[in-house]
Amino acid sequence: MQGELIDVLNEDGVFTGQVLSREEVHKKGLWHRSIVVAILNEKNEILLQQRSANKEKNAGMWDISVAGHLSSGQDSLSAAAREINEEVSVLLGYRTEIKDFRYMYCFRKEQKVREDFIERQFYDFFILRTSGVDDKTLYFQKEEVQAVKFVDLTTIQKMIDNHEIVERPEVYQVLTNFLFRL
Repeated sequence: MQGELIDVLNEDGVFTGQVLSREEVHKKGLWHRSIVVAILNEKNEILLQQRSANKEKNAGMWDISVAGHLSSGQDSLSAAAREINEEVSVLLGYRTEIKDFRYMYCFRKEQKVREDFIERQFYDFFILRTSGVDDKTLYFQKEEVQAVKFVDLTTIQKMIDNHEIVERPEVYQVLTNFLFRL
């Protein structure tokens, strides 16, 4: 099986015309696009997910609500909605719609996870507001996520200090600025 296909980008984020498997993109350390979504409830708490212990990277760590790769030919908004609907959904048939997302910004990140796994990604960061949702009404894809919980910014800062959460300083700073403007 070839796996998920991803569009290869150049260092400026422009599509090169090349489409490779996710595994090949990471093995070669090629640029590609991903999404990051912070889901906020009406108390301005952020939904965190605990990554599955079986994940290739950051296994068992807490992470922002949703993150994932764009499939070949997919735009960032569609990828964000797909990832949420695949990984974390609300009971009683709630579905995320593209119009519900607020685009925040794009950032680049390079990370050598190991010799044969190099990430070079452009991340599109979105915020999704929800109401009437709590961590007890959520279900999640067990292969991807072990647990979910809503936390405030103070708790996130403690988790950062204790190295319990995936390092995403670009996301946490913009999220903090956004919440303090409200």
